[in-house]
Amino acid sequence: SAIIVNCGFVVMAGEDSLHDLLDDAEALLNSDPEKSMVLLEQIAMAEVSPRAEEDIKCKEIATLKLGKALAKHKLAKELGDLIRMSRKFLPLYSKAKAAKIVRELVDNFLDMKSSTGIEVDLCNECIEWAKEEKRTFLRQTLQARLIVLYLETDNYIAAISLSTTLLKELKKLDDKALLVEVQLLESRVFQKLGNIPKSRAALTSAKTTANSIYCPPKLQASLDLQSGILHAQEKDFKTAYSYFYESFEGYDSIDDHRAILGLKYMLLCKIMLNMSEDVPALVSSKLALKYTGSELDAMQSVAKCSQDRSVSEFEKTVIEYQKDISGDPIVQFHLDALYDTLLEQNLARIIEPFSQVEVTHVCDMIDLPLDTVERKLSQMILDKKLHGILDQGSGVLIVYDEGSPDLTYKAALDTISHMGQVVDALYEKAKTLP
Repeated sequence: SAIIVNCGFVVMAGEDSLHDLLDDAEALLNSDPEKSMVLLEQIAMAEVSPRAEEDIKCKEIATLKLGKALAKHKLAKELGDLIRMSRKFLPLYSKAKAAKIVRELVDNFLDMKSSTGIEVDLCNECIEWAKEEKRTFLRQTLQARLIVLYLETDNYIAAISLSTTLLKELKKLDDKALLVEVQLLESRVFQKLGNIPKSRAALTSAKTTANSIYCPPKLQASLDLQSGILHAQEKDFKTAYSYFYESFEGYDSIDDHRAILGLKYMLLCKIMLNMSEDVPALVSSKLALKYTGSELDAMQSVAKCSQDRSVSEFEKTVIEYQKDISGDPIVQFHLDALYDTLLEQNLARIIEPFSQVEVTHVCDMIDLPLDTVERKLSQMILDKKLHGILDQGSGVLIVYDEGSPDLTYKAALDTISHMGQVVDALYEKAKTLP
């Protein structure tokens, strides 16, 4: 009988049937996951007869369960090996089942987000295998996952190139479910590149295609999330909030980890709409309670700073929750705009009573470094949001009264325009003279 050694356990095989071993492995999944994984590996790698349908079924279940267990325990290398080793058993299954096994194992591997550096290579290996086996649908699905990988590794050129090729192919085959996914990915790539019109066009195409088919909750939630992000980019935070709420509910209904993204962006919209007082109620709602963590704490802290109009506290929050704020480009983009607005409002309020004030005094009142305040005051003067000059020799800001606009220039232009019309009229009359 075979002996399998793994994770410090030795399991004897040969006495029990695969079905009994599978029952034992399932029973141990929660109480002793390491031993359970050893048993599942034993079943997945067992040699069986092509006619033994029950054993083949056990192998299929064991392979998928082992994939999920390895992903749950973040064993990326072992899961990569399982994907490679399972290929030799795939001829035992029908094409559809073999495709399902490969797809699920690759999904488990990529969903771990373990950043091992082998994700792209492993995905390309599986795509090459699918090409050799002439499994078109599986190849297309894996290529869609490869676009996600390119997107996550900031390889946008490769992502656009692959999505363009794949979209042409999918439109010919009329595979609408996968077409929606790829169009959505294309929208995400363009949004990351800052090309909002193209991103919106791709998203509109994805929604149009999705309307003609049954859209699974996970895909619908992804569409809503992307719609919210694009509306937020265009400063339409009310509409964005509605989309983020739909996305949150969709992900929450299927226990997807991305539900927290929808919730976080909902809180961001409330902050950007100057409705920070609504944030605590949202965080303590029944649906949101299970997502309590540093990401929501960061948004609550930002909401409090926004409510108090405190720029110094805002800066401290950004440093304290750097991973949760700077690590998310969407949050970072909008909070940078919020910080600028808060700083301008605070400076304008402090400067308002003065005609001349030392910059160091402004720094003390706003509790910020001198270079930050000077840079912002210079920007406000250049943007004509503040009428005055910075006298850096004496370290003083001189504020001028906002005078009434000089109409001389406008009057001169009007006069020239009227004179031009008179000359044109005289010229037309002169042409009629004999």
